[in-house]
Amino acid sequence: MFIPVAAIILTSCGGGAKTDDAVQEMTGAGSTFDYPLFTKMFAEYNTKTGIKVNYQSIGSGGGIKQLISKTVDFGASDAFLNDAQEKDAGSPCINLPFCLGAVAMTYNLPGVTKLKLTGDIIGGIYCGTIKKWNDPKIMAENAGTTLPDKDILVVHRSDGSGTTNIYTDYLIKASPEFAVKVPKRGTTVDWPAGVGAKGNEGVAGQIKQSEGAIGYVELAYAMQNKMSVADIKNPSGSYITPNLASTTAAANVEIPADGKIMITNSPDAQAYPIVGFSWVIVYKEQKYGDRTEAKGKAVADLLWWMIHDGQQFNEGLTYGKLSDKAVKVDEENLKTMTFDGKPLMAANPK
Repeated sequence: MFIPVAAIILTSCGGGAKTDDAVQEMTGAGSTFDYPLFTKMFAEYNTKTGIKVNYQSIGSGGGIKQLISKTVDFGASDAFLNDAQEKDAGSPCINLPFCLGAVAMTYNLPGVTKLKLTGDIIGGIYCGTIKKWNDPKIMAENAGTTLPDKDILVVHRSDGSGTTNIYTDYLIKASPEFAVKVPKRGTTVDWPAGVGAKGNEGVAGQIKQSEGAIGYVELAYAMQNKMSVADIKNPSGSYITPNLASTTAAANVEIPADGKIMITNSPDAQAYPIVGFSWVIVYKEQKYGDRTEAKGKAVADLLWWMIHDGQQFNEGLTYGKLSDKAVKVDEENLKTMTFDGKPLMAANPK
C-alpha cells in the first residue's frame, strides 16, 4: 500500500514542561521525505499533551512558501533556506536538522533482484544519454545479471522537493556529465530527461506501475512499499546498500553553528552516498501576525522534544538519529527563539 499524502493531526508537550492549555493546535507543512517519521513522532507526541499538530505533506518547496507567507507555525524541508528565501522571510529563521535519511534509487525490473549503479551511470540516465537497461556501462557493473533490452523510464519529482535538493547535490558531485547539464542543486531543476511525479508518493507510484522505470525516493517509502533498491558505489569504491547503518555513517561530520550542511558523497568508506539532513524551519522571533506568546512557547517546546525524546522513533523508520554534536547545535539555536524579544526557552531547559 502506498503512503498517502495527508494531514497528521497530533499532540504536544516539550522541553519537559506542559505547554499552556490555551494552545490547542499547531500547523506545519512541507517535506514528504519526513512524512513517515512525522506520522510516528507526532502520534507519540499526541499522547503527552492536548495540542494538535496538523502537518500537511506537500513537499519542501510548499512548506517553505507557507512558512514565509506565515500561514503555518513551522516548515519542514530537506533543503535549508537559501539566501533568497532568507531575504523573502523578512526576519531571521532557524534551520534545525532533526533527522537524516537516505534517498534510494528504486527501479522496476521484474527478475532483477540486485542492481549496482555508479554516479556516472545515474547521471547518464538522468541526462538521457543512457537510454537502455542493457547499456554497456550498466552491464559492466552488473556482471552475471541479465538486464533487458528495454527503454529506461526516468522518473523525477515535479514539485518543489527537498529530496530533489539532496539528489541533485549528489549527482553534481558524482557525475561530471550531470554537473554540466544541471550545474546547481535545488528543490526544482530543469531536468534533461524523464517524467515528473508529485511527492515521494507519486514517484513511488509511477515506478511501481511502470516496468522499466527508475527514480529516487526517501528510503522509508521504498521499504514500506516493498520496492527494489539499487546499491550505489561510494567515493571509496564500495557498493553500498541504503540502510540505517550506511545512512548514519554519512553524518560523521562537524555541524556548523547555523545547522546548514550537505552530506552527500561522504568519504566514509561505509557510507551510502545519497544521504541528507532534513530540517524544521521556524521564525526566530515568534511575535508576528496574531500569534501569542503561548503559541511561540508551544512551538519551541515541540521542537525541543523532537531533537531529544523524539529521536527514539527515527531508527525504526530507517532515519538516522542526530549526533550529540548536532543536538548541541540545535539546542543553542532553539535558545535564541524569542517572543517580543523575550527568550522562549530557559537557559538550561530539561
